[in-house]
Amino acid sequence: MNKKVALYLQDAHDLRDGLEYVRYAEEKGFDAVWQAESRLVRDAIVPMAAYAAVTEKIKIGSGVINNWTRNIGLLASTFLTLDDLAPDRMICGIGAWWDPLAENVGIDRRKPLTAMRETVEILRRLLNMENVTFDGEFVHVKDIELDVVHGRREPRNVPIMIGATGPKMLQLAGEICDGVVMNYCVPVEYNEMALENIEIGAKRAGKTLDDIDRPQLIVCSVSENQEEAMDSSRVLLTQYLAQQPHIAMASGVSNDIVAEIQSILGWPATHEQIQAAKHLVPDDLIHRITASGTPEEARAKVDQYRENGCTTPILYPVGGDVKLLVDTFAVK
Repeated sequence: MNKKVALYLQDAHDLRDGLEYVRYAEEKGFDAVWQAESRLVRDAIVPMAAYAAVTEKIKIGSGVINNWTRNIGLLASTFLTLDDLAPDRMICGIGAWWDPLAENVGIDRRKPLTAMRETVEILRRLLNMENVTFDGEFVHVKDIELDVVHGRREPRNVPIMIGATGPKMLQLAGEICDGVVMNYCVPVEYNEMALENIEIGAKRAGKTLDDIDRPQLIVCSVSENQEEAMDSSRVLLTQYLAQQPHIAMASGVSNDIVAEIQSILGWPATHEQIQAAKHLVPDDLIHRITASGTPEEARAKVDQYRENGCTTPILYPVGGDVKLLVDTFAVK
C-alpha cells in the first residue's frame, strides 16, 4: 500500500510554529504540506511562501483557495511567483467556497461549475506561458500572458486540483484537473461515491481514475489518552457542522443535530459557545468521520481511507501535539 502522507495546517497554531512543523514533517518523510484558507482567519499564500523558504523537498499546496476572490491574472502570477521560490514543488488546490461565508462578503456563487471550469482552464493556459484571450461568463481576458522578463520563461509544473465534495464538482475535477482534494469529515464509504464521480469526469477527457491524484483531508487527533484525542475532534466537529453545511451533508449528520448546534453557535463562534454545544456530537460520529485516538487507532483509520481510494492522506492535526502526529505517520 502506498504510504505517502501529507500535513494540513490551518490556524490553530502560531504561524512561526508552522514553519517548524513543516521542517519537521519534511525531515520525517512527509510528501507535502497543505495550507488551509477557508474561514476569514488565515490567507494561504503567505504561509506557503514561508514554508517554501525554509524547506528543500516537500511539496506545498493551497488547501484550498477559492476561485472567486483573486482575479485570474493575479492568481496565475501568484503561482508563478511561488514556483520561482520552490520550483516544481507547488500545488494549486482551488475550491468553490461555501455559503453563508461567501454571501456574507458579497460573493454570488452562481453557476459554480462554469466559474470553476473557466478559472482552471485559463489558469492552466497562463502557467503554460500562453498568450490568452477569453471571453467567458466569469473570466474575461484580452491578449494577456505572464510577463516574465527576468527569469524562467518555460511552462510551469504546477498541478491544479479542485477541492470537491458534491458529485458534479467531483466529475468536473476528474475531467479538467490533475487531481481532486477530497474533503474531510466524511465517512470512509463516502469515497465510493466520490471515486465513481471522479471516474465519470476522467472518462469524459479520455483519462482513467488512475490518472487523477486523490489526496484527502482527514481530521486526525492523536494522543496517548484516547478520551483527550476524542474531545479535540469533538470541538472541531461542533464548529464545522454548524458553519459548513456541505460537510454536514456529506458526513450524514442529521439535520436536527446540525440545527441544534447552529442555535448555540454564533458567527464567528466563541470558545464558550463551542464548549456549550460539543456534547451534541456523539462518539460514534467522531469514530466514523475522523481518525481520532491513540497512534495505533489513528493509523488504522487513516489506512481505511487509503484502502478506499485516497492516494495521499492530508492529516489535519487537531488538539495538542503536532509533532506526535508527524511521528505517528513518519515515513522514515
